[in-house]
Amino acid sequence: MAAKKRVLDDGASSQKSKKPKVGQESVNTDEPAQATSSLTMDEIDFPRGGGTTLTPLEVKSIRAEGAREADAELFAAPKSKRPRKKNDKEKKLDPAQKRDVARVEHLNYKRLTPGMKILGRIHSVRPLALIVSLPNQLMAHVPITQVTSQFTRHLESMDENEDEDEEEEEGAEAKNETPELHDLFYPGQFVRAVVTNVYAPGVSEVSGLGRVRDDIAKASKRVELSLVPEDVNAGVQKSDLQLGFTLTAAVKSVEDHGYLLDLGVPDVSGFMSFQDAQKGRFGDKKLPIGGLLDVAVLKKSGNGRTCTVSLDAQLFATSSLSEVTNVSSILPGTLVQSLITAISPEGINVQVLGFFDGTVDDAHLPSGTKFKVGQKVKCRVLYAIPASSPPKLVLALSDHIISLVSQDAENEQLQSSYPIGTILDDVKVAKVEGERGLTVAVQPGLAGFIHISQTADDRVPSLSASSGPWRCGTLHRARVIGHHIFDRVLQLSSKPSVLEQKFVQAGDIAVGEVMKGSVKKLTETALFISISGNADGVIWPNHYADIALKHPSKRFKPGGSVKCRVLTVDPERKRVVLTAKKTLVDSELPIISSFEDAKVGMVVHAVVFKVFEKGLQLEFFNNVKAFVPVREASEGTGTLTDAFPVGKVVKVRIINIDTDTSRIVASVRQAASSFKATAGDVSQVEVGNEVSGTIAELHKLNAVVSLKPIDVRALVSLKNLASSRNTTVAQLKGTVAIGDEVHELVIVSRNSEKGFVIAACKPKSKTASHKIGPLSMETVAPGQVVGGRVLRQGLRGAIVKLTPKISGFLHPTDSCDNYETGTPFPPKDSVLKATVIEVDKENNQLDLSMRPSRLSGDVSSVVDREINSFEDIKRGDTLRGFVKSVADHGLFVMLGRHVDARVQIKELFDEYVKDWKPRFKANQLVKGRILSVDPENKKVEMTFRSGDLNRNATNGLTLNDLHEGQKVKGRIKRIEAYGLFIEVEGSKISGLCHKSELSDNKDADVDVALRTFREGDTVQAMIKSIDVSKRKISFGLKPSYFSAEDVDDESGASDGAADSPALGVVEQDDDEQMVDPEDAGPEDSDGNEEDGAGEEEDSESEGDQMDIDLAPPSISQNVGRNAQPVPSASLKLDGFNWFNGANANGVDDESSNSEDSDSDGGEERKKKRKKKQVIQQDLTAEMHTKAPESNADFERLLLGSPNSSYLWIQYMSFQLKLSEVEKAREIARRAIETIGFREEQEKLNVCIALLNLENTYGTDESLENAFKDAARRNDSKTVHLQLASIFDQSEKHEKAEEQYKRTCKKFGQSSKVWSLFCEYYLKRGEVEQARKLLPRSLQSLEKRKHLKTISKFAQLEYKLGDPERGKTIYEGIVDSHPKRWDLWSVYMDMEAGQQNIQSLRNIFERVLTHKMTSRKAKYFFKKWLDYERRFGDEEGADNVKSKAVEWTQAALGNSAE
Repeated sequence: MAAKKRVLDDGASSQKSKKPKVGQESVNTDEPAQATSSLTMDEIDFPRGGGTTLTPLEVKSIRAEGAREADAELFAAPKSKRPRKKNDKEKKLDPAQKRDVARVEHLNYKRLTPGMKILGRIHSVRPLALIVSLPNQLMAHVPITQVTSQFTRHLESMDENEDEDEEEEEGAEAKNETPELHDLFYPGQFVRAVVTNVYAPGVSEVSGLGRVRDDIAKASKRVELSLVPEDVNAGVQKSDLQLGFTLTAAVKSVEDHGYLLDLGVPDVSGFMSFQDAQKGRFGDKKLPIGGLLDVAVLKKSGNGRTCTVSLDAQLFATSSLSEVTNVSSILPGTLVQSLITAISPEGINVQVLGFFDGTVDDAHLPSGTKFKVGQKVKCRVLYAIPASSPPKLVLALSDHIISLVSQDAENEQLQSSYPIGTILDDVKVAKVEGERGLTVAVQPGLAGFIHISQTADDRVPSLSASSGPWRCGTLHRARVIGHHIFDRVLQLSSKPSVLEQKFVQAGDIAVGEVMKGSVKKLTETALFISISGNADGVIWPNHYADIALKHPSKRFKPGGSVKCRVLTVDPERKRVVLTAKKTLVDSELPIISSFEDAKVGMVVHAVVFKVFEKGLQLEFFNNVKAFVPVREASEGTGTLTDAFPVGKVVKVRIINIDTDTSRIVASVRQAASSFKATAGDVSQVEVGNEVSGTIAELHKLNAVVSLKPIDVRALVSLKNLASSRNTTVAQLKGTVAIGDEVHELVIVSRNSEKGFVIAACKPKSKTASHKIGPLSMETVAPGQVVGGRVLRQGLRGAIVKLTPKISGFLHPTDSCDNYETGTPFPPKDSVLKATVIEVDKENNQLDLSMRPSRLSGDVSSVVDREINSFEDIKRGDTLRGFVKSVADHGLFVMLGRHVDARVQIKELFDEYVKDWKPRFKANQLVKGRILSVDPENKKVEMTFRSGDLNRNATNGLTLNDLHEGQKVKGRIKRIEAYGLFIEVEGSKISGLCHKSELSDNKDADVDVALRTFREGDTVQAMIKSIDVSKRKISFGLKPSYFSAEDVDDESGASDGAADSPALGVVEQDDDEQMVDPEDAGPEDSDGNEEDGAGEEEDSESEGDQMDIDLAPPSISQNVGRNAQPVPSASLKLDGFNWFNGANANGVDDESSNSEDSDSDGGEERKKKRKKKQVIQQDLTAEMHTKAPESNADFERLLLGSPNSSYLWIQYMSFQLKLSEVEKAREIARRAIETIGFREEQEKLNVCIALLNLENTYGTDESLENAFKDAARRNDSKTVHLQLASIFDQSEKHEKAEEQYKRTCKKFGQSSKVWSLFCEYYLKRGEVEQARKLLPRSLQSLEKRKHLKTISKFAQLEYKLGDPERGKTIYEGIVDSHPKRWDLWSVYMDMEAGQQNIQSLRNIFERVLTHKMTSRKAKYFFKKWLDYERRFGDEEGADNVKSKAVEWTQAALGNSAE
């Protein structure tokens, strides 16, 4: 047996070995070559001939050691056998074997060193960091910059060139939006990491975490990790990348067939196909660039440069490592084959891959499983013990770690079954670690850990397993204070102080709870209270007491006890807002902590939050607000500001709740004990009830009637009352008096907030009443007569509000029996009576009809019959209808509720009309004949043309019917560089007119003449030649070919065609014009009422049921029928009107010319005018004064001004007027490519116009493509903000909010971006969301921009939010920066907007106490004097002047000294 050479510490064995003999040389070179291994440092000493290479000193020491061992065996032999049996049972404790057993140690913060690789599990995902759970109840964090290199470059690209005008990066990374951390990771996910930094206990400045309040986040500050594959996979060789090898990789780019990955291994790139990528948790979604993936190797290319990997989670979890080239190739999280070599109470020892030693502690062993020496198991590597030689690994055998189940239900069940704060009455101590803590059994299969610092309030130096209160087997009371998801154990505490705490976290505190706390700190802006556990409370200055405290420090001293009540709770920030107002703390009235808690009639306490001219805004608990109108605030005559200062506690009664707007209306007056109700409850009256009463008050336009016997005030119009009595208003005022009785009144609407109802006199023409109770979908039936109010005009007609939950549709064809004299489009807010035709119970909608033939049964006056289905019409019927829409290929006409007809372009006119669209508009009355009916496909064809319905599309004209020299009328079909193609009218024959046949002048520039023609122009041509065999025909247009008679014939034909046909648009008189559904509205009887009042009345009466039997209204007497043309939907560009052209109003110049022509009596003058029209004119002479009217006009203008964005946008709007959306897009793209690169603003204007176009007419995909292109070509930040503004103006609020968030991610270091986002939230009323932006912005912005941003947020609070909050912010600013005179000035301007002169005086007095130059002091005194003259009085102005004199004298005295 070969003897091992002993390595001594003193290095005495460094002598030279003897030279081998010549005959032994071959033996000594062959055998060691087989025994050499890179995994061991032992040397085999087996020389020939029994010699040795040991020194004499080594031989002597070996012999002495052998003698000691022999003596120990000899002397141990005579002893009794009992101890020997004990040693036999505990062979693992034999001294000879102790040297081979590795000590099982737990991981702690001292053993963590930079560069150490470790397996962790994500505990939570923060915006800028990951909280990671490590083995043995340790915590760490991963900054956002330590995820992957690609992700970090994304973040850096967002920060670059914030305020500089540079083009956006065109790389693949710049094209993808930077994902959030919660898009890449999720709680419970296992990650492989490397330790980068270990901080000392108590460190606070840690990147990504900021200020944290929970213990888990605080503990994670000590250790910083990195997930970058280059660091985690360091040491992995190219040869290790075999089938089944697992590692982490980062997505580098997206290619045609898959993804390129960064493996972190030198000279090797990873590739993953799209099919393999779908096997991961992302599914069909695109993998984000910079995302971190857990992959398994599938194969390696022949050249070794590319490695194909898979994202299959099952393959990653089950792949095990069989061989490695180096210990650095064993990564944490790798599954390896191991052999158990020893078992101890602390864990087991294993041999990994036959070479390396490893340990598994008891915390990572499966419960209830027994192991034995020699057993083969599969373990997962947790980490390698640093600086160990030979290398030693720490592994785990726990089921959840072996299977790598990231989203296991047991963890979720653990956190839901044992939430933080749960008290466990009896947990049993299972294991004691003297200097670490206790492992306790909570229930079978679930353990908890109590750290030694959590065992008692006093310091415990060590724990004993056999004695003392914490020995094994004892029962204790404990409380859950956290969860360690890696080890799957509960974090417990047995401290009496923790057990006695009422709250462990802020979420456990209930709003409205009364509690006692101790003063932690008092600042100028708030009082901080220590409540219990990790929750802190804050009391704002207006809640210190019932009255304002001048010296709060005298009442609140550090450590003092304070009795308070919970106002609001913020679990995310671990903060509780309290109140110390004695009235609120001792109040026994119910509290309102949510909108659902409020009930009408409830009397509660509230705090004055704001004071307006029209009322008070009150605040209940949990930020619930209410409004008190000025008439309900007080019966006194003083001002609201004096009677109700901000912060005052008042007792109010809830008088109205609007669930739609979440608005609560309260009354201070009605909550008083001395209040006696002077009016009845408005809720006792239903809309439609018939009531009577006595006149209580008479006003100019209305009378106040006290209804009997319920004593409710009703408002009755004097005009309505006079009409019911067949008299005038003036005569009525002379006959009625206070106290007169009024009968037969009908309730029209009610206003619960103001406490009155609106009534009207009962119509005299009342027939049998159909009111049998409240209208509902269960009781309504076809044929029932109902009443309602028109809300607006929709696609299906007028939308009529019947009840708060039931609405009806009134189609234009169901509005009247005669479309020409009736009212097919009733105006907004008009009250009407209709009969039910159809009932849609699923959507709570009714189809209504106002036809007198349906209401009264009188069919004698029916002119336009009712069409209900396709069977009601047949070919040849002449019908009237309304234009539904104007399309590119013709019109759609509404004939009935469910029947529409199509009129193609060729069926619109008997003659050719080039520009036909301006002649038609939506809702226009037209008349036509039915060409065909297809009931199966629900298609109806209609025509406006006269003549036989069996006419052919063409008149059969052929080349044989034409001859040379014949003069024909045609249309320009196409324009080429060499001439014009003309199509003969009434046929399909077309031929060429060469450009040489355009002018008689041989020296004329024919190219210029050619450009004067446009496609579609009607011309008169002469046939020059005909080739029947080749089917070719040539034309000439020279003026010499035509005589004056030819021109007269042409004009006469046109005059004949101008006669108005019997079909087509129905001409109506001016006094009976059609009502435009958008512009129509009720006529204002007084003419003085503002729009706002009308809207308020609408909101008050909208929800009431209009179930009254009214006479058919004569709306046509008040509102005309023929509306102005509805303007096309336009785009917006900073106030620019797309359709502001010359013909925007639809005026036809030709009609005016024709009228002038008809008025002329002389035949000679008519001929002269026609001759002048034939003379060729210079069309370019008026280009600078005449608006462009065609594509050719725009093209000519653009040739001279190619960089004018105004012209390009006008060109786009011209196409949009023609419904040519695609052409408008092409023009925008042309403009972007044409405009010079130096004209940045012009190019930006066109890009914004294109964004407006896509937002209005395009899809989300087209809008996104246009946006990306605009951001690449222009300043990216400007384009981002413009798109958000476009969404906001078009009322696409969800997209606007998403765009603002997107902009803040990309340009987080821009103060302007955050300010605009805050302004957007405040304008929408989302105050809390706006206020959350300030701390987020300060985390992203540079410190030099903090003050500017805070000031801007404060200004927005003044303008759109809470001025008190803005004042608080500015107070903090001027206190910390007293020398910033500009901020003082802005503060004064903001306060001046509130017109609070006393507050302004305080500010001026404070700022003038600071040392400043005389010039600056003069500025402030002048500003102060101006405010005193505007908001103050003469006494205040005199005071300012005296203070200015005092300041000047003091300044002169100081300078003299």
